[in-house]
Amino acid sequence: MATKYEVTYIIKPDLEEDAKKSLIENYDKVIADNGGTMIESSDWGKRRFAYEINKYREGTYHIMTFTADNAEAVDEFTRLSKIDSAVLRSMTVKLDK
Repeated sequence: MATKYEVTYIIKPDLEEDAKKSLIENYDKVIADNGGTMIESSDWGKRRFAYEINKYREGTYHIMTFTADNAEAVDEFTRLSKIDSAVLRSMTVKLDK
């Protein structure tokens, strides 16, 4: 039975619109390529941080909700987002049915 996940990640606020769109499409594809089924991928827009992250005071929030039979999609997203300089932070939550 598939598990439902929600991933929130914060993109640098100074990233160009085309680069941001490409980044989001790339991460949506990472989920699909690793056995995930996308339910929703939505942009929350720029938000101000409570504290500074990597010298930034705000960032663009993006949320993905998807299902996956195993954790491969989550693991691959986590691995790639940690080495991607355009992603400031990410958080993955396993949702109850």
